[in-house]
Amino acid sequence: MFQNAIRRMPRPSDVARLTTDELRDTFLVERIFEPGQITGVFTDLDRLVAGGAMPLKPLSLPNHKETGTSFFLERRELGAINVGGAGRIVADGKTFALERLDCAYLPKGTKSVSFESADEANPAKFYFLSCPAHAAFPAAVMKSRDASPLPLGSQATANKRTIYKFIHPGGIQSCQLVMGFTALDDGSVWNSFPPHTHWRRTEIYFYFDLGEKILAHFLGEPRATRHLFVHNEQVALSPNWSIHCGCGEGNYKFIWGMAGENLTFDDMDPAKPLDLR
Repeated sequence: MFQNAIRRMPRPSDVARLTTDELRDTFLVERIFEPGQITGVFTDLDRLVAGGAMPLKPLSLPNHKETGTSFFLERRELGAINVGGAGRIVADGKTFALERLDCAYLPKGTKSVSFESADEANPAKFYFLSCPAHAAFPAAVMKSRDASPLPLGSQATANKRTIYKFIHPGGIQSCQLVMGFTALDDGSVWNSFPPHTHWRRTEIYFYFDLGEKILAHFLGEPRATRHLFVHNEQVALSPNWSIHCGCGEGNYKFIWGMAGENLTFDDMDPAKPLDLR
């Protein structure tokens, strides 16, 4: 079930003094999937919740006292991307089938949500983000093949990658949630580099398809950076003042999600690589 504690972000000046364990306890969610369970963590980053559902039998989305409402999505919206076997989300009696890397959006006011796997031997893994919403938009599903691919980077700089946008102004409409995933090509290891910050939005990364490889995720103010070593299917939290980029042993994928004051994907403040410390 949802963890009771809210992840509270320290001030930027305090991050430099955190121990390795304190840094990991603050910015890293180490286990987002548990067989037969829904897990999740509340954050004070635009009140985002990061969670995972791995159903062996149908799992109902529970409410939590931190919502302050009578059901979880009374004043929230939710986006979910399936990174496991085929599955479905049933929302207020309507069924949304999701194959691997498909995305579903559920609006504010959705009362009943359950997660299901098509085959319990190969369960679905629904990674989801939820944030407050003041307006409701239609529930929707987008197949990965229908997401608008945006190629970026190059093989010469080891960051050739493709961005797939699901929940954004040109795709699934939402109140303030933006969500999609990035896939790195073979031979590329750097993501989102050169890095950036964006004061008007929080961002959360979920790394997957790492296998046994590890990845160094970089965070902190551009001139006072820190790092986390991240394993497969772990989550890195990123305040609006922090950079967010990573470099792995090999190629991988990551789901990015944002919430804040606008839905503009490229509203960011770039950090020059030579200025990083």
